[in-house]
Order: sequence, then structure tokens, then C-alpha cells
Amino acid sequence: MDAESRKLTERLRNESGSSAQFVRLEGTKDPDELAAALTAPGQPLWARELVAFRLGVAGDRRAFEPLVLLLNHRDPQRCASAAYALARLGDPRTARAAAALATNELRVAYALHPVRLLAELRAPESAPALITTLRRRLTPHDPYRRVALACVEGLGALADPRARPVLTEALAHPPLAEAAAHALVRLRGR
Repeated sequence: MDAESRKLTERLRNESGSSAQFVRLEGTKDPDELAAALTAPGQPLWARELVAFRLGVAGDRRAFEPLVLLLNHRDPQRCASAAYALARLGDPRTARAAAALATNELRVAYALHPVRLLAELRAPESAPALITTLRRRLTPHDPYRRVALACVEGLGALADPRARPVLTEALAHPPLAEAAAHALVRLRGR
């Protein structure tokens, strides 16, 4: 079990009160039993998160939709766990879904983890979505600087030449300037 899995397991064990249901879902090796818990009525959120995470990390695409819903959740811990599992799921729909969440202005407060996921995926949708999201964040007094910084860092990691104009513009924003300068250095060779 890796660090992210341990962290999720401990958080959800506490959230569940170490219930018998948690012990059963955490211990089962049967992917069909886990998948059944995704759609069973009356399941608590912690149970759905646990089984979606476990299925996602195992590469079971039945977890895709629940993980995308969790990626857009208001709780940052749930978003982070969903992003981790989606990055390992291997579903070709993941990048499109993350791009849609990252560029949705009505949900920008929850865009941090979709932005980070796009950078990790390195998919064709990644750079265009990060460029769009960053461009929208480069307005005076934008309250979503963490999202903007994640976009700058992601664009630096992707080193896509299409990002040069928006990264150059980000140099004029003090909270982003250092990261934008580093990102532009990575683009020089391209």
C-alpha cells in the first residue's frame, strides 16, 4: 500500500468510525463486490469514495464516473484522492473530463486538482485547458491564485510552446512571476 492509499484509508476509517462495512470494503479483493457498492442505494460517501479509489487504482473503469464526481467535490481531500486514482485508472476519458472541470468558470474554486491531474496526464487536452484556465486567472484581484500557480507549474512541466504567450503574461503577476520564469526557461529548448 503506497502513501496515498494509506492516507485515504486512515481518513475514511476515521470517517466511518471503523465500521464493519468499512472493514469489509477495505479488506475485500473482489472487484465485483466493490463495484456493487458504487451503485447500491444508501451508501455513505466514504464507502463510495473508498471503493471508487480502490477500483481506480486497480485500473477498473467502472470507477471512472464516481471518481470524476469526487474530483469535482468541495472537499479538497476527496478531490486529491480522486485525482490520484484517475491518474492510475488509464481511462481515455479522464483528460477530457479533467479539462472540462478545469475550464469551468462556475467551478473554478474546485479546479486545483483537475489542473494538477492534467499536468500529470500529459494528454493532448492538457496544455490547451491549462492555457485557457491560466488566461482567465490573469485578471486583477482574481481570488484563485493557487489555481493559477498550478496552471503555471503544469505548463512548465508540459513544456508546450503554445504556453509561451500566457506564461510571459504571467510574469507581470508577482505571485506567479517566479514560477512563470522557471516555466519559460523549460520552453527555451523547444
